[in-house]
Amino acid sequence: MPNNKVLKSLRYILLAIFLIHSTVEAYLHQLLGGGGKEPSIHALCPYGGLESLYNLIFGGTFIDKIFSGTIIIFVITLIIALIFRRSFCGLICPFGALQEFFGVIGKKVFRKRFIIPESMDKPLRYLKYIILIVTLYFAWITAGLWVNPYDPWAAYGHASAGFESLIDEYSIGLIILIVILIGSLLYDRFFCKYLCSMGAFYGIASKLSPSKIIRNENTCVNCGICNKNCPVNIKVSELKEIKSAECINCQSCILSCPKNNTLEFKISNKSIKPVFVLSLVFVLFFGGIGITKLMGIYEITPPPITSETKINPEEIKGYMTLEELSIGLSMHINEVYKKLDLPESILKDTKLKDIKNTILDFDVEGAREKLR
Repeated sequence: MPNNKVLKSLRYILLAIFLIHSTVEAYLHQLLGGGGKEPSIHALCPYGGLESLYNLIFGGTFIDKIFSGTIIIFVITLIIALIFRRSFCGLICPFGALQEFFGVIGKKVFRKRFIIPESMDKPLRYLKYIILIVTLYFAWITAGLWVNPYDPWAAYGHASAGFESLIDEYSIGLIILIVILIGSLLYDRFFCKYLCSMGAFYGIASKLSPSKIIRNENTCVNCGICNKNCPVNIKVSELKEIKSAECINCQSCILSCPKNNTLEFKISNKSIKPVFVLSLVFVLFFGGIGITKLMGIYEITPPPITSETKINPEEIKGYMTLEELSIGLSMHINEVYKKLDLPESILKDTKLKDIKNTILDFDVEGAREKLR
């Protein structure tokens, strides 16, 4: 149907916008740095909010690089999952978008999509739940983003820092990212199905949702088009109700069905058209962010360092300049140069992470140690 084709195209356009936005933000973070300038890719990811909320409850502090805005993004996406199931995964998530676009390329190249045999597929889908438990446990133990070096999305976000930086900080994450992208060329939503711990969490939350997709057996012609269009390979045509934790509620099965009202998205017994599902999810997501911004509680970057700022050596970050160190530590700039054994030729507005371009053995952890 023409309207359905428009909505399918609109979904891809919106996913592309979210992916481009995240990519630009990640690039700007590498270019301009943090410290109130641009958010890190962690601050924009709801999983950072889940880890930090867990740590906040049991440890009393936010995880490094995570701020109130990240918690807010997580809470909003959790509310969406409780109402509209895993709609964040299917309609907004930029990493999900990246996989789908690689899937489009793979389909053009191989003329088909491959499916992992069910005997392997079923046990592999439990991997993401194991990863969820492991990451939450170590987030609590370390009070930090311990998963960062292994995170493929973090590796993607730091690609603009250059290959050498990627190898130094995200070698494992980069390898996993490459595996995921190759896998996405062959298999639909490769990462989402088998490795995404955030998807695992939303899947658990979606079990509490009153919404589901209903298949009308009386009008269904068993053409199988819904199965072919499902990004997570749910056998829609064989079910009366689709309320699997794997469903990302992308609405693709409904929009692809050639028979009107054969597949319907329902909350309780109320049928909701795909256009309203998309609209309501976006209103909840961006409306929630907009309202919290107006309230002044949405922050995704640390406040700028001023004369009133007090930091300790453990809080020193690579994006901070020598001048910011001087202000935050209440230490004269000359004393900073002396303690760090730096020549005056290095300007005071140089970021710590950039000093290694001049002094090869300089690193941020070493600077923290010298300033303790």
